[in-house]
Amino acid sequence: MEILQAVILGIIQGATEFLPISSSGHLIILPKIFGWSDQGLAFDVALHFGTLMAILLYFYEDWKEIFSNSYFIKQVGKIFIDRKREFFDAKKMKGDLLVIIAIATIPGAIVGVLLEKYAENYFRSNMLLIGFTFLAGAMLLFFAEKIGKKNLEEKEITLKNAIYIGLFQMFAIIPGMSRSGTTISGGLIFGLSRINAARFSFLLATPIILGAVIKESPAFLHSGMSIDLMIGVLSAFISGYLAIKYMLQYLENKSYNIFVIYRLMMALAIFLMFAGK
Repeated sequence: MEILQAVILGIIQGATEFLPISSSGHLIILPKIFGWSDQGLAFDVALHFGTLMAILLYFYEDWKEIFSNSYFIKQVGKIFIDRKREFFDAKKMKGDLLVIIAIATIPGAIVGVLLEKYAENYFRSNMLLIGFTFLAGAMLLFFAEKIGKKNLEEKEITLKNAIYIGLFQMFAIIPGMSRSGTTISGGLIFGLSRINAARFSFLLATPIILGAVIKESPAFLHSGMSIDLMIGVLSAFISGYLAIKYMLQYLENKSYNIFVIYRLMMALAIFLMFAGK
């Protein structure tokens, strides 16, 4: 792989992982347009490692607070460290953001495991399917923007809503749907403000991306730490961090409609380029 190709793919991965426009869809389509060979799932996972580092750095203080304030973690500590018999209070568990994120992660993780082979083969090769998912994702985000009350904060997310948002994340297994796009849409539909829908989506990305990186690490390590791969990871890290920062600033007084328009344009471009092929 050429250095320039690795840089471009890294930048695209970092930016589109957090914007609701599908990183996987872009990483499949761009090589087709430029005539590059498919970089493979191992390289995609390496780029995800870069975005994982970006999200951990940006939300470091948030994650530190989530763990330090977690009722579940405190109770487990009392049981295994203090050797005390402690019972879990269901009401306190419902307000634990760490538990809420864990619950919301489960549906997407299950579907990811069950449909892994389709994700690696059929989903990555069907361009028209990706075009339809870009279109479907645009309609979902537009619908969420229209009906969402947009008045809730992260601390007001219930376990029930977390499960629903997690169900939206299941569709992200299909390239073009976008993990951030589906979870942001779910957050908006269930009342989160634009910024809090994005923030919760980014926090929810952490365990999913971490799981994917760990699962595919043998392939990643087997491929070797080449210069182009390391540059791709660095590019994904930098662009991912900037995408998080500036998207949250953008959402302070703007809607998601610009991403709806972009997705519609991408869907049209894909249909025009790959129809009949």
